Amino acid sequence: MKRPAAANRESFRAFVSLQTRWADNDEYGHMNNATYLSLFDTALSLWQMQNGLDIRGPQALRFLVVESGCKYHAEIGFPDALTAGLRLAHLGTSSYRVEIGLFRGDSAQAAAEGFFAQVLVDNSTASPRPIPDAVRKTLSQLLPVT
Repeated sequence: MKRPAAANRESFRAFVSLQTRWADNDEYGHMNNATYLSLFDTALSLWQMQNGLDIRGPQALRFLVVESGCKYHAEIGFPDALTAGLRLAHLGTSSYRVEIGLFRGDSAQAAAEGFFAQVLVDNSTASPRPIPDAVRKTLSQLLPVT
């Protein structure tokens, strides 16, 4: 089976700078698989905070991750400086799917690509609830240009 090509930087709508750490590498000098998901989560959280979405505290929206994944294209590890590109693949009534590409330095192609599918739930019942219009508008900034 032929692997899909890595995503290009131009296909992402927003960018967040990240720095790898010494502890990200394992004994073999490779970045731990779990660290990729942590970097994806950090990039999305930083973007949300930079765009006024409360992710902590009593007013925070409670988005639950219901699916995640990662495709690896090239090695990343300490001391690489990274740029995470974000784009929205789906925006539903109560859920969305965001895709994140990790780029080493100024590389045009992603070294890794990941995604999170999240559902907004009610704090007391944990039942899905509609994404508020203001949050929907903010997330829409990540929709690809058509």
